[in-house]
Formats: sequence, C-alpha cells, structure tokens
Amino acid sequence: MTTVGPGPAPVTTPVEQTDWVAALSIPGPLQERALVELHALLLRAARRQVQRMGLRATHVAEELANQAADEALMTLLGKLHTFEGRSRFTTWAYKFAVLQAATAVRTLAWQDREIHLDGLDLVPDGRPGPGHYAEAVDLAQALRAAVDTELTSHQRRIVIALLVDEVPIDVLAQRLGTNRNALYKALHDARKRLRAHLRETGFLDDQAGKP
Repeated sequence: MTTVGPGPAPVTTPVEQTDWVAALSIPGPLQERALVELHALLLRAARRQVQRMGLRATHVAEELANQAADEALMTLLGKLHTFEGRSRFTTWAYKFAVLQAATAVRTLAWQDREIHLDGLDLVPDGRPGPGHYAEAVDLAQALRAAVDTELTSHQRRIVIALLVDEVPIDVLAQRLGTNRNALYKALHDARKRLRAHLRETGFLDDQAGKP
C-alpha cells in the first residue's frame, strides 16, 4: 500500500499584480499577507518622498513616513473599487503614499507659521519700477480692484492665500476647517468672476480663458 506523504509547503511568494484587488477584498490569510506587503510598499514610498522633500532621516521623518503609510493604506482601501488596471497595482498604490507623505511634510513645515487671511493686498501699492510697462501696471491695478470688489471675502482670502502667499492647499484646508475640493471649487468660481470682470472692463478679450 502506497503511503501518500504531505503535500508541498504553501507558497509564500508576494501577491501577484493581478491578485491584489481580490486578495485585499476577501478576509483571510491572503488578505492579511497582502495588507502587510502593501503597507511595506507604502512605507518605502513615503520614506523616499519625505527624503526627497529635504527632511533628514530622523525620528520625526520616520514618524511622518509611518503616519503617511498608515493613512495612505486606509485611503487606498476605501478606493480599491476604483482601480481599473491601467497600470500596475503597485504603481497605483505608490501614488497614494507619495501624496500623503508630501501632505505630511508640507503640514509640518507650516504648522508654526501664521497665515494672514484678512486685510491683504493682492498687488502692493507704489509706483512702478523701471522694468514695468504701463499696460502691466494697469492690468495689475484692475486685477487688484476686481479682487477687492468682485469676490466674496471667502473667495478673496482663498485667492490670496493660495495664489499670492502660496500656502499649500491641504494646509489651508486644515486652517479653515474645510477640504481640498471645497477650496478648489471656491478658487474656480473666483477665477471665473475675475476673468468675467476683466473682459467686461476691456483688459481681456472675449476669447481669454475659453477652451
């Protein structure tokens, strides 16, 4: 009688590209392994992005990278159903960590910086310097007037913070207690108002800003 021995040991190779979505979607040992591997990938990506943005390898940098990897993993799992397979899954996942790490570094850089959201001038007063042309000065003055008169106070503070002071949008969203989409919408509406006013006053032609 032939005795059948134990089968081959289970293979523990990394999750294949085409299996990622399925592996992450079905509870069980494969999902647990996929989560561990995916978090490791996101952590490597976050570390590289943190270093790329000039933060030296310190305890703070490592903490930021780990936090970014954790948040990127949660965001990715919430959007798993949107993966369309147009690129490698790992390439798609990598972007989540890069974005989250960049946000974390920018937030750290701005956490102690004061952001003035009221009473700012878009274009400073004063006579034009030698290198300025009269047309440019007129346009700048018209733009300043449009910002003061055509925009709401909310739109004005967003335009100045994002376009003049170059405050990172995620930092501004945090300071104002809102989100990136709401700021993008407000900025889009403000730009439409400014373009319309400048066209009406003859500083832009009718085709300016049109596709």
